[in-house]
Amino acid sequence: MLSPCIDNSSLLEAQQELRTVRDLLRWSVSQFNRCQLAFGHGSDNAWDEAAYLLLHTLHLPLDMLDPYLDATVLESERAAYLALVARRCNERVPAAYLTGEAWLQGHRFRVTADTIVPRSPIAELLAEQLQPWITDPDAIYNALDLCTGSGCLAILTALAFPQAQVDAVDLSDAALEVAQSNIDAFELNDRMSLYKSDLLDQLPQTAYDLIICNPPYVNEQSMQNLPKEYQHEPQLALAGGDDGMDLVRRILEAAPNFLSPEGVLVLEIGNEYDNFVAAFPELEPIWLSTETAEDQILLLSREQLAL
Repeated sequence: MLSPCIDNSSLLEAQQELRTVRDLLRWSVSQFNRCQLAFGHGSDNAWDEAAYLLLHTLHLPLDMLDPYLDATVLESERAAYLALVARRCNERVPAAYLTGEAWLQGHRFRVTADTIVPRSPIAELLAEQLQPWITDPDAIYNALDLCTGSGCLAILTALAFPQAQVDAVDLSDAALEVAQSNIDAFELNDRMSLYKSDLLDQLPQTAYDLIICNPPYVNEQSMQNLPKEYQHEPQLALAGGDDGMDLVRRILEAAPNFLSPEGVLVLEIGNEYDNFVAAFPELEPIWLSTETAEDQILLLSREQLAL
């Protein structure tokens, strides 16, 4: 068994010597860097992750760090925070699984290890109501989120398109339970429905104006090389087969049967652009850019898919 990156003697020293929020942040960033953590589950650097974990532990506003930097931390608060830091470093558990929550476009979502950590750049496009590709947000009456996981994108879809009834689909009972808890928290039960289905296979026939999907798309070689943090996420939500396109093929084949005449599919493929182009050379999607993603999200119309 490998030795822990942060051992008990280091934790005891930190418990005895560190006093303020600033002290704890400095020490945590040093430990995160020393332990060579991988980021990408809501933050992309050691400072932001340490600040989030500490503010969460202290029940302080996540956007209000500076006024508290020189505040003294109670012994019990310090112990609770250091325990999170130790797990983050020694077990490589993503921060969202430690806190049971993730934030996306300013909204809080409950998460567990039964769902991937919400981070899809589709969320940024939904915040803009997918304009200019959807010219009239009020004309979206039926929408679908495939592979919904925690339900975060389905909920953001409901918030972006106030006239829409939104269906959300997942194969995992545990993920659907998490999604339902988030729907309850957002009080959207009157506009949202959950279905257990293998993609579209068990879904009632409906003509959707919009289908969004962040499917499992990581190719097999990349799956073998995932950082330990990502190995805590359910493989069912990540693995996309040899070229990452196993589920994408099924989605593109079935989607025309579930789209209205003017309906569109918005699909995330992550870093699999080359594999997508190789698998579907005849398709000419619109590639949607965000602040954090290029050539990772595509849009296809029903007309294109039905050819």
